[in-house]
Amino acid sequence: MTRARSRIAGAISVFGELLITAGVVLGLFVVYSLWWTNVLADREAARQGNEVRDGWKDRAVPPGIDTKDGIGFLHVPAMGNGEVLVKRGTDPEELNDGIAGYYTKPVKSALPWDAKGNFSLAAHRDGHGAKFHNIHKIETGDPIVFETRDTWYVYKVYKTLPKTSKYNVDVLDAVPKESGKKQPGRFITLTTCTPILTSDYRYIVWGELVREVKVDKDRTKPAELRP
Repeated sequence: MTRARSRIAGAISVFGELLITAGVVLGLFVVYSLWWTNVLADREAARQGNEVRDGWKDRAVPPGIDTKDGIGFLHVPAMGNGEVLVKRGTDPEELNDGIAGYYTKPVKSALPWDAKGNFSLAAHRDGHGAKFHNIHKIETGDPIVFETRDTWYVYKVYKTLPKTSKYNVDVLDAVPKESGKKQPGRFITLTTCTPILTSDYRYIVWGELVREVKVDKDRTKPAELRP
């Protein structure tokens, strides 16, 4: 009986150690996913952003072109994460560099300088820079500003959709009717996964262009971005 109890106790001890080890491994994975990937992504995003700004100094490069190298920077004060480099494409690996991407499929995004359309963007909510982590803090009436070499595009949020199917591509339409719009305009749409730490659904924010501001020699920020 004593020997049997000893074996049982030994087995329980080994099992307990395995659980502890598994917990440590899981904890390290979470740290890697939610912290270290952010560190790496932020570094890479800063590097790429600096390259874009350096490129803007070359006046031989025409502004407002559709390029995978970065078309400008998104500023959303309500999210409190500074500027976000925007490039072409929304595949997850393309967003892992701590950037936002505009859609090329399943619904092709308009670009800010287009006369009409929906400038639709996606970014990670957790890990890899988590640029849209605080999307839930955006409220109706908040500003969204997109910065290009020559122009600040100032949008005003008019509706949010906290939860919709990941397969709902209608939110990206040129006229996003689900947002309440029925006529063509110049819209912006932000999309990301929800709830936090999952990819089960999508969180949507819609804004509409209210004005354009030409960039001056000092790159003075529009009022919406000043303290």
